[in-house]
Amino acid sequence: MTDGLYLNYIAGDWVEGTSEIANINPSDISEVVAHHALADANQANQAIDAAQAALSSWKNSNPQTKFDILDKIGRIIISRQEELGEILAREEGKTLAEAKGEAFRAGQFFQFYAAEALRRTGEQNLSTRPNIDIEIVREPIGVTVLITPWNFPIAIPAWKIAPALAHGNTVVLKPSEITPTSAYYLTKIMEEAGLPAGVFNLLVAKGEDVGEALVSHPAVAGISFTGSVPTGRKIAHGAIQHMKKIQMEMGGKNPMVIMDDANLDIAIPVTVNGAFYQTGQRCTASSRVIVHEKIYDAFVERFIAEMESLSVGPALDPATQIGPVVSETQLKSNLSYVEIARNEGCEVVSGQHLAERNTGYFQRPGVFLNATNQMRISREEIFGPVASIIKVGDFEEAVATANDTVFGLSSAICTSSLYYAREFKRQSEAGMAMVNLPTAGVDYHVPFGGRKNSSYGSREQGRAAIDFYTTTKTTYSFAG
Repeated sequence: MTDGLYLNYIAGDWVEGTSEIANINPSDISEVVAHHALADANQANQAIDAAQAALSSWKNSNPQTKFDILDKIGRIIISRQEELGEILAREEGKTLAEAKGEAFRAGQFFQFYAAEALRRTGEQNLSTRPNIDIEIVREPIGVTVLITPWNFPIAIPAWKIAPALAHGNTVVLKPSEITPTSAYYLTKIMEEAGLPAGVFNLLVAKGEDVGEALVSHPAVAGISFTGSVPTGRKIAHGAIQHMKKIQMEMGGKNPMVIMDDANLDIAIPVTVNGAFYQTGQRCTASSRVIVHEKIYDAFVERFIAEMESLSVGPALDPATQIGPVVSETQLKSNLSYVEIARNEGCEVVSGQHLAERNTGYFQRPGVFLNATNQMRISREEIFGPVASIIKVGDFEEAVATANDTVFGLSSAICTSSLYYAREFKRQSEAGMAMVNLPTAGVDYHVPFGGRKNSSYGSREQGRAAIDFYTTTKTTYSFAG
């Protein structure tokens, strides 16, 4: 940091950019969380070159070395979860409790993948020919570019960086320029933990300035991206042109099915959590609530009452349950969908901008009643604290409605029926299916990802991450 400016990290050095950007607190837009140096395409190339130069040493380092460093990173993160949580809450707007939980989870990712660095295994097979031995081994793919979004500014970088490093790759991270401060502090921790120079590089930049360099540089072997579908398609197109390995996690329009036998004492808090917590700014948020007609009126009445009781306010206020929207641009987008809902014939309950609270980007949670699955509000990802409520007549219609989307990330059902639960898990066209749980909220040691426009490539998290961050080599040896 130079005179209050947070710098980029390339080849083990903190370097200035070609311009600057202010990171604004969405709870109090008069507060600048930090000023960050913005990198350009030339510096993107320098970061990739640094990662390439460090690759041979890192990939050939002892597994114990990788374990020690990754485990230390995880332990430092967890020991500083209070500090990191406050930084995260200030820059992104999620409540302090949510932010501290995210920081803690980031530490868990590093500790899990520290152990994975020791668990790397291969296979030994018999040949169909005499006196020949076959071994199948995993090798790192090389330099990886990780592009992360603003909504989980420490957890998503952690769940990409940790497996990349554990499996012997080097990294260039480009976090969202909307919330780069958490990534900066994460980088400081990795430096403190003794990660060798060049193994990890931080590049705060706008996508339009560095995107071509990150995608086309010949040293880049793989790109892992989390963000919007349009941006993902652009990256994928460029990556394929240059024969890069790609992994994409994108949008969601996740269904929460409420069957007529659902226990409302479970269904109401589960749906409120999935739809509105973290201000609805989760790709796994419950944005379509599909309710059986026999329970529709009772569910809607209780759901709205619970929604309207939620406390909206500054992220650092202990009483706050719903923080601000991340930016003015996102708030305007959310409010435009509220108007779209009205124009499409929905009854809109709440969802308004809290204009009287002009210190930040605050929006009341809202629901769109009388919605159908064909409306724009039920087809397009909104990424805010609003949800469509759709009435259906039976289980078959509920499942068909849930699956009738171009997305397929997460899904959920609330039911007391073992049959409904089993059939929903079997028939759901999503990468993750929940029963009597929110669509959001996953564990770090199992695969994460979806289908259709939600995901492309191999799964993230858990042991499944090895599929992206390594390549398979089959070796033959004549022993005769």
